[in-house]
Amino acid sequence: MALPASPRRAPREHRPLSDAALPLLPEAPARPSAEAEPWARSLVRGARDVAALVARGLVDPADAPALTAVVERYQMLVSDYYLGLIDRDDPHCPIRKQALPDPAELRPAPGERPDPIGDGPHGQADILVHRYPDRALLFPTLRCPMFCRYCFRKVALNDSPIRLRRALDGALAYLAAHPAIREVILSGGDPLMLPDDRLDDLLGRLRSVGVRRIRIHTRFPVTLPMRVDRALARRLAAHRPLYVVTHFNHPRELTPQSRAALGQLVDAGLTVLNQAVLLRGVNADAGVLAALFEGLLDAQVRPYYLHHPDLTVGTGHFRISLDEGLAISGALRGRLTGLAWPTYVIDIPGGGGKVPVDSRWVRPLAPGVWRLESPIDGAVTRYVDPGYCASTVSS
Repeated sequence: MALPASPRRAPREHRPLSDAALPLLPEAPARPSAEAEPWARSLVRGARDVAALVARGLVDPADAPALTAVVERYQMLVSDYYLGLIDRDDPHCPIRKQALPDPAELRPAPGERPDPIGDGPHGQADILVHRYPDRALLFPTLRCPMFCRYCFRKVALNDSPIRLRRALDGALAYLAAHPAIREVILSGGDPLMLPDDRLDDLLGRLRSVGVRRIRIHTRFPVTLPMRVDRALARRLAAHRPLYVVTHFNHPRELTPQSRAALGQLVDAGLTVLNQAVLLRGVNADAGVLAALFEGLLDAQVRPYYLHHPDLTVGTGHFRISLDEGLAISGALRGRLTGLAWPTYVIDIPGGGGKVPVDSRWVRPLAPGVWRLESPIDGAVTRYVDPGYCASTVSS
């Protein structure tokens, strides 16, 4: 039975949010100031061009021209911390593959889209996406502590930056006018790019229009865990019910620093979940995923979703087939406790919503061809699996 919508209140008077001063912008100082937070200093010391990777010995100078062409199309940023996780002796290092550019990003693959999950048609008030009746996405920024090479918003993250101060009033007015929206998911970009006071202000303003639940999707605990300290955790906890959804893809990312960051969130009383993406060459292996999910559970983080890779431009080299994904997901059942077993899902291309792959909404029609049914409106999409073609060729 659906919960009754809570009554909306008129937005209270509130000081305006100003744009966050983001240390990764091109005009950022080459050297961090002594007053900067440790996480900001690590970000400024990170790599945002191929020359920085060559200087660190992570890229052969002979490969630099080809990689520079990639970065000119899809920008790069990797924190000093995450660069330090790369195994220099392993050319197939899963950390390297997620963080560093690859010439394969410039090779188009069948079916790829700049907006693979259809955010655009459901956009409202510049920074909102209202796809499901009871919840909406809000983008406070398109900036991240790392531009992951497989990101499904790979194209959007190269757009002009969001000006939150200008866009927020319209988003709040939309939320106030639609009381069926009980949950807001802060995404982006990474919402934790906002300084603590501005993030606190944003959360308070969402509460002021009657939003009942808030989710924050962030990769900071993975790529720059020193961002998550006790002060931040306490600020977030003051806005409960608030859920933090992290994005660990490989057990090598569960370092002492990342575990400490997760501990701050858990100790503050926050519910922490994780969503991973199934990526060829990174974690498309039942043993690797089992180690990841058990490690997360030991840190009191509940594996929530395992995403099938979206049809994002420039990500074909990460893609596996739905058949492969089902085999990997099936191999996890029985070897993991139910607490450590996430739901394997696919986002229907074009905006049909998210569905479990092993459900009635996903049915095979022929080898490499699937019928996907939207849980939102029942629309049917014929999905030709490019990962099936790739796996057939590679085998």
